[in-house]
Amino acid sequence: MLDQPEEIHALFQGAPQTTEFKKLRKRIVRATREALDQYGMVEPGAKWLVCLSGGKDSYTLLAVLHELQWRGLLPVDILACNLDQGQPGFPATVLPAFLEKMGVPHRIEYQDTYSIVMDKIPAGRTFCALCSRLRRGHLYRIAREEGCSAIVLGHHRDDILETFFMNLFHGGRLATMPPKLLNEEGDLFVYRPLAHVAEIDCEKFARAMSYPIIPCDLCGSQDGLQRQQVKAILDGWERNSPGRRQVMFRALMNARPSHLLDPNLFDFAGLQRECE
Repeated sequence: MLDQPEEIHALFQGAPQTTEFKKLRKRIVRATREALDQYGMVEPGAKWLVCLSGGKDSYTLLAVLHELQWRGLLPVDILACNLDQGQPGFPATVLPAFLEKMGVPHRIEYQDTYSIVMDKIPAGRTFCALCSRLRRGHLYRIAREEGCSAIVLGHHRDDILETFFMNLFHGGRLATMPPKLLNEEGDLFVYRPLAHVAEIDCEKFARAMSYPIIPCDLCGSQDGLQRQQVKAILDGWERNSPGRRQVMFRALMNARPSHLLDPNLFDFAGLQRECE
């Protein structure tokens, strides 16, 4: 079914016809459908704001969602959105030109959050947290203006794992990015349909499709971050024991509150022996 060129969305035109790429594409589509179903993301007739940064992950997200929509498996409207945050050197024309060429409905929003962050954060400190909060606030606003019920992000399996270990090592809590989240106001969902997709698959897919990838280090803040340190640790574990990432990811889906230490999740005090 996926191999008929006359049936595909424009985002898949020119796709490699190799067996390896076809398997990759089917794997990504299958994993995305699994996440959509497992976490109850699809509300027929809803409208989604799909966030596009220009990185490999968001391109993969956009393509697979349109693939599912194209085939009648995702009965929602999709509006792609890029938030240009005023980072120096950001190629502002790349995404609009790409989306126009692909016939993808979209909104491009310019908000200079970069200057705000640079003004508020002392020199030498990382500013990803503030940047992320400002970005999320604007995306919530745009979603409401466009009548969307959900913001859809391109975080993949490895992002989720890295966030878990960052919280474990630095935050003192067991938490990560959930595939489905309701915002504090209770009016918008945040979805991560690529939750089961490996980062390496996103990279292989986007590069094989020759999508115009925009580098993620324009702000100059990435080197030396805690996330990069965690990624290096996970890379080392994966090299020494291939498949380790997937095992750890499955563990996040198999929590046992009675075998942890949080009394808010399990009533240890009320646990009683059976009396003879």
